[in-house]
Amino acid sequence: MAQRPVAFITGASRGIGSGIAVELASSGFDIVGNATTREGLSETGKRVRERGAAFEPAPGDIADLDCHETLLQTTLHRFGRVDVLVNNAGVAPEKRVDVLKATVESYDRVMSVNTRGAFFLTQRFARQMIADPGNSGSIIFISSVSAYMSTPSRADYCLSKAALSHAARIFAHRLAEHGIGVYEVRPGITKTDMTAPVEKIYDKRIREGLVPQNRWGLPEDVGRVVSTIARGDLPYATGSVIEVGGGLHIHTL
Repeated sequence: MAQRPVAFITGASRGIGSGIAVELASSGFDIVGNATTREGLSETGKRVRERGAAFEPAPGDIADLDCHETLLQTTLHRFGRVDVLVNNAGVAPEKRVDVLKATVESYDRVMSVNTRGAFFLTQRFARQMIADPGNSGSIIFISSVSAYMSTPSRADYCLSKAALSHAARIFAHRLAEHGIGVYEVRPGITKTDMTAPVEKIYDKRIREGLVPQNRWGLPEDVGRVVSTIARGDLPYATGSVIEVGGGLHIHTL
């Protein structure tokens, strides 16, 4: 029996990351789920196993670069391979404040997880993929419409996602010769615990027409797009950006 492909997902304990894990499991992938703590991964692991896939928890803070090798070795020890890396982990500012009052502490925290951690984790996993003969896997960056849309009350988050977007392009360029596709997926206004504090605000704005498809995005919407990429259904599209925002990016007149 052929071995199932393996996907490593950061930030897999909740929200979009959990939705991606479930959709990939449904598409035939075994899953390594990363989050800061093992306890947070139990519910995702249960949902993955219900779909007939294996699940391996890999706790660790990706902002801590020293743990990256452990995360990779956990994956290889359990499955012997890694076919897909999904850079999903991300944090929002602990408090939304005007850009003129933004703090160094918040900036450093957001950038260390959303950009720095993802960049160096990708570097390490890409080296492993290159070293594995015949591995034509993929790397997927989950960014945000905030990569190009301005929100002055969370400038550090917007900057982190803009940088992540360009990191995806750079890795796509570099890894193309090795047959490793790199993609950026941009969620729009998505219903997760991160957006819960502003749910009423966006409920109102969506009713008023902000999103052409007139609803919130859901984690499974992002998961379905990631699954399409991971299955290899977009083989000649490395470097592509796919927005999952219900048409939020459409300029209207």
